[in-house]
Amino acid sequence: MTDTPLWRAVSALGTRDPATPLWRGVIVLRVTTLLFALGSFVVHYDGYANKWLAWTSFGVMTVWTVLSSVFYARPSSRWPWLVGIDLALTVALMFTSAWILTTAQFDANTPLITTVWAAVPPAAAGTRFGAVGGVLAGLVVSVVTGLVRWRFDVDVARDGFLLTASGFVIGLAATMARRSADALTRALRMEAATAERERLARSIHDSVLQVLARVRKRGAEFGGEAAELAKLAGEQEIALRALVTTEPTHPSENGTTDLRSALQLLATPSVQVSTPAGEVQLPEHVTAELVAVAREALLNVEKHAGDEARAWVLLEDLGTEVVVSVRDDGPGIAQGVLERAAAEGHLGIAESIKGRVRDLGGSVALDTAPGQGTEWEVKVPVAARGKR
Repeated sequence: MTDTPLWRAVSALGTRDPATPLWRGVIVLRVTTLLFALGSFVVHYDGYANKWLAWTSFGVMTVWTVLSSVFYARPSSRWPWLVGIDLALTVALMFTSAWILTTAQFDANTPLITTVWAAVPPAAAGTRFGAVGGVLAGLVVSVVTGLVRWRFDVDVARDGFLLTASGFVIGLAATMARRSADALTRALRMEAATAERERLARSIHDSVLQVLARVRKRGAEFGGEAAELAKLAGEQEIALRALVTTEPTHPSENGTTDLRSALQLLATPSVQVSTPAGEVQLPEHVTAELVAVAREALLNVEKHAGDEARAWVLLEDLGTEVVVSVRDDGPGIAQGVLERAAAEGHLGIAESIKGRVRDLGGSVALDTAPGQGTEWEVKVPVAARGKR
């Protein structure tokens, strides 16, 4: 692909963490809650039972605030285990309150040594792991708060609810940010691919397609072997046009492919393909099987209807089911021919088509008569879009 602004935008989105603004919020929260903890430390310091342990705990909180802020500020160092260490260290510091605070301070509902600083791990877990991670981290901090205070009253329940709710909301925001960024990346990638395909189509139209069109026209005028070359040139011209104008059929992230695009590649001078304007997304294996069914029906036309026969492939998306029809203007199939072939053990293309469709949970109808051509109608339920 060429280095276009669209592709540069796609590359930039692919290397950027969509949750970076939330990580910055976690850093700001950590610094501000440390300042609040400092104020609480100063106010209640004289009443602490173990002042040395209080200084040690607050010193660890300060050092970890600096280190975690540095790590969280860089996308490459936001490791999952770092968030786990963050939560474990916070819990350990909360437990030191059992030796720092006196019984009178616990009775007076004095804040733990960590105070609101302990609210940061649920926010970090939600940003890193989503809503579930944020809720679980919030529950852990809430339970530890109750264990340290050795009671579960309204205040502990309220704090626990706020911790889990904040973890949930932040996690939900992080998940939505990542999903939105993925959707935008896919849209930009598709737009860039379409622009590149249009550029290639213009380039090919001005060179290869014009040459093929001229060979087809002049060869038909000369006749003989030149006419055969003209026919081949016409087939290649149509195939090349379909290739450069059709959307790619690569599987999406949920394992689906566009049946419309896949069927359009079957177009030749003798085969006309009609499809809906929009995509018809189906599971990859369903798309592959339906394309194989259409190919087998067209192979049957080529084999039994003669070189001059024409065929039409029609795709319909009816909401509850997808219908693929393959019709030709050949001589048709006489009554009883397929039954006699099956009785003699010759399953052939007809049974192959029926077997493929039966495995997809669909149905096949064959409409044919001598002199009236042949039409295969394949119906696959929409439920096949979401299951294997």
